[in-house]
Amino acid sequence: MIPQTTIANDPVWRALRWVVWGGAALLLLAPLIAMRFTEEVDWSPVDFLVMGTLLALVGGAYELAVRVARTQVYVIAFGVAVGTAFLTIWANLAVGIVGEPAEPINRIYFGVVAVAVVGAALARLRPAGMARAMLATAVAQAAGSVVGLFADGATVFVLTAAFAVLWLVSAALFKRAAKQTAVVGATH
Repeated sequence: MIPQTTIANDPVWRALRWVVWGGAALLLLAPLIAMRFTEEVDWSPVDFLVMGTLLALVGGAYELAVRVARTQVYVIAFGVAVGTAFLTIWANLAVGIVGEPAEPINRIYFGVVAVAVVGAALARLRPAGMARAMLATAVAQAAGSVVGLFADGATVFVLTAAFAVLWLVSAALFKRAAKQTAVVGATH
């Protein structure tokens, strides 16, 4: 059982649940509405299923972050990590980061997200371990950026390097959350 924290009981974070889940619903409805007005948007039921699953995972990650967080910085760090993972997967599935989505080289970027997920599991969601996991993910992303540079040029390098920066931001925020958690733990 996950202990209740001040974050989980904070009305602001509880109210943000509606924003997260409402935003997810709107993102899923947007292509459905667009399909009524243009033929350029043509999603299949599988597209909706995949996007719905991704959005449910994002919402579930928010719920988990709020329940395990002892500091607001932890929730923000978690949000940056989940947002970066979501954007990586979405871009890769929608248009492909390198060439078309079916290009084998794009599997590298799914691997980057796998590093984050496995690292988070190994860290047991503890902030210090999460900082190390996100740092490892940034390194994996940077390696993917170099591969992207040689495979498809500077545009892919810049895009994927930007993702590496986001992983580093998450790592720095988790490190800060670890320090804050240590201070909170020392005062209790």
